[in-house]
Amino acid sequence: MPVSTSAVSLFDVSFDWPDGSPALAELNGTLPAGRTGLVGRNGVGKSTLLKLIAGILTPARGRVETAGDVGYLPQTLTLEADTTVADLLGVTPILAALRAIEAGDVDERHFDAIGDDWDIEARADEALAAIGFRAAHLDRRVAELSGGEAMLIAITGLRLRRAPITLLDEPTNNLDRPRRAQLAELVDSWPGTLIVVSHDLELLDRMDHTAELRPTGLGQAARGTGARLDVFGGPYSAYRAVVEQEQSAATQAARTAQQHLKVEKRQRVEAEAKLAARARAGKKAAENMPKILANARKRKAQETAGAHRGLLDDRVKDAQDALDAADARVREEEHIHLTLPDPDVPRGKRIAELTDGSRTVTIQGPERVALVGPNGAGKTTLLEALVAGTADGAIRGALLTDRVGYLRQRLDDLDDNRSAVDNVRDTAPGTAPGELRNQLARLLLRGSALDRPVGTLSGGERFRVALAKLLFADPPAQLLILDEPTNNLDIASVEQLAEALGAYRGALLVVSHDHAFLRRLGTDVVIGIEPGGHLAERAEFDG
Repeated sequence: MPVSTSAVSLFDVSFDWPDGSPALAELNGTLPAGRTGLVGRNGVGKSTLLKLIAGILTPARGRVETAGDVGYLPQTLTLEADTTVADLLGVTPILAALRAIEAGDVDERHFDAIGDDWDIEARADEALAAIGFRAAHLDRRVAELSGGEAMLIAITGLRLRRAPITLLDEPTNNLDRPRRAQLAELVDSWPGTLIVVSHDLELLDRMDHTAELRPTGLGQAARGTGARLDVFGGPYSAYRAVVEQEQSAATQAARTAQQHLKVEKRQRVEAEAKLAARARAGKKAAENMPKILANARKRKAQETAGAHRGLLDDRVKDAQDALDAADARVREEEHIHLTLPDPDVPRGKRIAELTDGSRTVTIQGPERVALVGPNGAGKTTLLEALVAGTADGAIRGALLTDRVGYLRQRLDDLDDNRSAVDNVRDTAPGTAPGELRNQLARLLLRGSALDRPVGTLSGGERFRVALAKLLFADPPAQLLILDEPTNNLDIASVEQLAEALGAYRGALLVVSHDHAFLRRLGTDVVIGIEPGGHLAERAEFDG
């Protein structure tokens, strides 16, 4: 599929963190009109790039050009309890101006606030109806909504704004299956250009184009050594098929180049041995020659040997250059390998209980339990009550161990002003600094990411810090409670998270709408929250 006209152009764009470390360096490229999925591993700068396009951040060098105004959905919505549906939609100032005019206040600022949006209530009602709400809900507080409902309303607000370019950073976070289907309908008919950062494969496959942000340096620690933007005319699955084909060829080319280098090095060693043998033979023969003739033959032999060595050295260098070039085309696949302390959870040990009054579910031993249900069913509320030890709601819970690690949906247990190392040290005070850094490196947190304030890290990196606080805690937690742990993670990181949790030998209670992830965890039990606040054990995932 040919790439269409440009909506965003990047010219030598660089951005540095406040401590001077680079986040993006010398990035050039264009993002086309239409719908584009922006992918790349955590920490490469996807969210930073969106903020630069939106004008929230300013490049240290270079420039960003856009073909019109830009609307932006951040990775994490900042929601105060008193935020209303109208606030999420972004229509509160317009509604206030309309009310003032209706009350007889004809101040010019009200007309400026309304602009061309005199029909905003009708359009808001129509847009809200498409996702199961009405204009009558405009004054409803966010505290009454689930995270998924708030996210979908905010996205609907961006659609109402009708900006020529809209940026969505992880829009499926917290959305259940029905809400994801509603988002898909919005995306399919989105007016203008849409650029989406997501790890949701189904959403990425609804895109017209795929753009991958990649570091030009080697390894995860190569943040800021340069970046490139590769744009493909097609959805993510087609892009991955092309990449996998290229990687298969690149891997084979690297193996061939490695073998060729070995051959050239071996021939260089063998040639050196032959030259040495010839030199010894020439020296012995020279003993019976006149000195002037012997010296002439020695000079000629040395010149010949030097030329031969130079030729062989050039061949070795050419083989090494070919190998380096081949290796550069092979993508680095990183894996998490952790050695975690045993939390001592015998199979018969009761860890936690959930009850709806008529049915009790017990988490026992190192079980892996998935808690599922639609948005608004009360999953997060139940987890909060379980950890707090309160008995609010139709479904109640009780912890039967005091060694519990809780990963909140909003990752709000981190001190954004302190480094990753300092945050993790709080729960592992007895771990030596070097060992702590080694453990974080095994979680793929390295280099400047360890020492920068956590508030400057990507969503995926922040998640790894929060996960490290749980996994490296001393004493180790016997139960980990994870609320939507795949939010903000790239596709590879979701797989790596499953690998990391594979090393954990305690009990898991996980809320997630990512069914593929739940399967990777090897979930033992699936518990659903049914309408009316009832628990039901399920054979499979839904909702």
